[in-house]
Amino acid sequence: MTSPSTDRPRRRGRRPAGEDTRTLLLDAARAVFSESGYDGATVRGIAGRAGVDAAMVNHWFGSKENLFAQAILQLPFDPEELVSTLLTGPAEQLGERIVRKFLTLWDATGGGVFTALVRSVTSHEQATQIMRELFLKRLFGRIQERAVDDRPQLRATLCASQMIGMGMIRYVVKFEPFASADIDTLVPAIAPTLQRYLTGDIGPPTE
Repeated sequence: MTSPSTDRPRRRGRRPAGEDTRTLLLDAARAVFSESGYDGATVRGIAGRAGVDAAMVNHWFGSKENLFAQAILQLPFDPEELVSTLLTGPAEQLGERIVRKFLTLWDATGGGVFTALVRSVTSHEQATQIMRELFLKRLFGRIQERAVDDRPQLRATLCASQMIGMGMIRYVVKFEPFASADIDTLVPAIAPTLQRYLTGDIGPPTE
């Protein structure tokens, strides 16, 4: 009698009782969208990563668009709570706290939702809107309101450019040695620039 092979295809269709197919699909979608972006991801590929039949995507979410919305566009953290945490502490160390917090959050998931959004901005308008809303309004817009009253919108945009650029280099294009550098190496290198954008001299205002 032959022994069961560990290379047999995984079961398709509904999972055995006790397994959450919807959660498996959401986790698989985050991974595939992070790797391929919205256009490059396929329903079949996401279902395959989750180990279920592609029909399960339609069963649980209705479409790839709805799956993207629930897996990626719903943020895995509370921006208000994050801002409150970042603003706790000396103002002159705000840049350091922000860089360390973002790198810690993103490193935990290899870029996670951020990577999926960046890879999707050219093909998915909602991804662009979420990036703009998150970085300019809900994060750095709120932080800047409580930092200095000098061109807060420009400062928020400068901060967003620094953090999005940092994320792209580390998680999307993966330039070395930046991509594999430890957090304690990157924080003192990046934080002073971010701190200047937040509270320092950014040049005279123009008419």
